[in-house]
Amino acid sequence: MGSTDWKLPDHQKIAKNKVVGVVVLDGWGEYKDDQYNCIHTAETPFMDSLKKNAPNRWRLIKAHGSAVGLPTEDDMGNSEVGHNALGAGRIFAQGAKLVDFALASGKIFEGEGFKYIQECFGTGTLHLIGLLSDGGVHSRLDQLQLLLKGASEHGAKRIRVHILTDGRDVLDGSSVGFVETLENDLEDLRKKGVDAKIASGGGRMYVTMDRYENDWDVVKRGWDAQVLGQAPYKFKSAVEAVKKLRAEPKANDQYLPPFIIVDENDKAVGPIVDGDAVVTINFRADRMVMMAKALEYENFDAFDRVRFPKIHYAGMLQYDGELKLPSHYLVSPPEIDRTSGEYLVKNGIRTFACSETVKFGHVTFFWNGNRSGYFNSELEEYVEIPSDVGITFNQEPKMKAVEIGEKAKEAILSGRFDQIRVNIPNGDMVGHTGDIEATRVACKAADEAVKMIIDAIEQVGGIYVITADHGNAEDMVKRNKAGDPLLDKNGKIQILTSHTLQPVPIAIGGPGLAPNIRFRQDLAGGGLANVAATVINLHGFEAPKDYEPSLIETTDS
Repeated sequence: MGSTDWKLPDHQKIAKNKVVGVVVLDGWGEYKDDQYNCIHTAETPFMDSLKKNAPNRWRLIKAHGSAVGLPTEDDMGNSEVGHNALGAGRIFAQGAKLVDFALASGKIFEGEGFKYIQECFGTGTLHLIGLLSDGGVHSRLDQLQLLLKGASEHGAKRIRVHILTDGRDVLDGSSVGFVETLENDLEDLRKKGVDAKIASGGGRMYVTMDRYENDWDVVKRGWDAQVLGQAPYKFKSAVEAVKKLRAEPKANDQYLPPFIIVDENDKAVGPIVDGDAVVTINFRADRMVMMAKALEYENFDAFDRVRFPKIHYAGMLQYDGELKLPSHYLVSPPEIDRTSGEYLVKNGIRTFACSETVKFGHVTFFWNGNRSGYFNSELEEYVEIPSDVGITFNQEPKMKAVEIGEKAKEAILSGRFDQIRVNIPNGDMVGHTGDIEATRVACKAADEAVKMIIDAIEQVGGIYVITADHGNAEDMVKRNKAGDPLLDKNGKIQILTSHTLQPVPIAIGGPGLAPNIRFRQDLAGGGLANVAATVINLHGFEAPKDYEPSLIETTDS
């Protein structure tokens, strides 16, 4: 990238030399005002006043799906892709699109992750675990086919596939056709001298693919079949297994019970043992994180694994950027260049970034395009405040919000910085615990921290931008299609601990913001990637031409 012209042209209508405070409220979405919306029910007077008092300077933007480079509008945003988009100013492919490219180019077979599993090919078995479907939400059959072909061409002599039937993203009953297609592919591999077989299976909602630690028994049923080679049903072939299990009353693809394939001696053909390689083939993260923990974590107490084989395990992608889980993966995150942070530093903008440990990497590493360190250590300062260790976040829901606010205030008032960028994690980290009362406390603390920062911006005549990376705290209950809360068998509400598909707010203001600057009316589809050009404009520069357009305009009045 040596030829990049880093010089940003001056903005014709927005003056330079104003301090800009950028605040990311993690997990702070916008949803209907009911009792399960912790942002609504918490005391958040500062954010409430912004929403009420300045309609031209408050709007909603998208933070999920295609707006952050994920394949479908059913894909929730997360902190990693959200901060990538906020900092990069463009939408980079994430998830399935990255896998497609890596497979088509052959790059997947040259990467560190593949080399790691390849080390087991000489004496061990390669196990592939994942959803057998062409639904394209969690995995795709054609990607599995290409992975099988490529692995066999790169030395895999013994392959076992552990299938999970779908019926949720595709028609119920389509499992039979998918299994037949896979069996044909494995037969072709066997003709080429590769010992390739289906080893186990089960329906996605009953085996392996639980999410948000809702029901570890689902993962355990998968573990028993895939690792221990134990299941209530045994068959000689997977086609026979799926057909017979589907013939049972009320059976469907999603809830097929776990089964294993056995040889003529009634022995499982493919349990995972020491020295094997394992790949979870799903590209979507939410339903693979729990299995990844079971395969990777030495200290694990969610269920009795009976044995913990010494394997080389890789995910199709890394499923959790915060947990760095799994630590090996076949497809790397997107290569993001020319981020807004780098442009601004190269144009002399002195930058301060701060959060506590759990989100420090997001406001630095992910914001800067998955890049560690400073662009220019003379112009930048990054401060990490240690998160509390050894407790769940609902035990201390205020977290380090006040400390982040104080550090930011100090940086603003010091006069040493042009941009102060922070992430306030409370809404997300406490929201994930599912503790509604604690999440309200968390939202109140976040609101107080924002006010501290904006008060300092007011003091120095600066400008602020407040936004979020995805939703979470604004909806804490699972809902049916009508939007009503779902109840469990005991009549209690089912708590939602995940991110959401809701939009997030963005607010601009401060004494340094000229009265004729407002949000554009013509960008209904704006998302997180539009924020970078907006911030660059507020620093008095035009954004690069290929950035997603700025959300603001200047009126002549």
